[in-house]
Amino acid sequence: MSDQDARPLLVIVDAANVVGSVPDGWWRDRHGAARRLRDRLAADGLPGHDGPVEIVLVVEGAARGVESVPGVRVESAPGSGDDHLVRVVADAAGRPCLVVTADRELRRRVTELGAQVTGPRAVRGDGRPG
Repeated sequence: MSDQDARPLLVIVDAANVVGSVPDGWWRDRHGAARRLRDRLAADGLPGHDGPVEIVLVVEGAARGVESVPGVRVESAPGSGDDHLVRVVADAAGRPCLVVTADRELRRRVTELGAQVTGPRAVRGDGRPG
């Protein structure tokens, strides 16, 4: 087994897409909504996944500046969140990646790089299956 195979699944979360998937008033406090998502990911990981995961939360716009916490690395996109997320997948260099987003174009871009995709329900914590 190579060192690359031994690394945990890299889960890359499109914060804007996941937060925006529930009409709970997130638009009034985008930074706070991203922080709450980060905290839920730190507490719950990837529900239904056996084994360790490494979670990267990609934030953009008004959510920039949300800090990393143990269990979740937060990356603030300097421009487009989608472009930054694609770079994170590309930099993973063949490592198993799971991207959490419902954005069709982003899904197309990351699957071309070998990533798997799942929808926001996989991490929302609303009790519904992903």
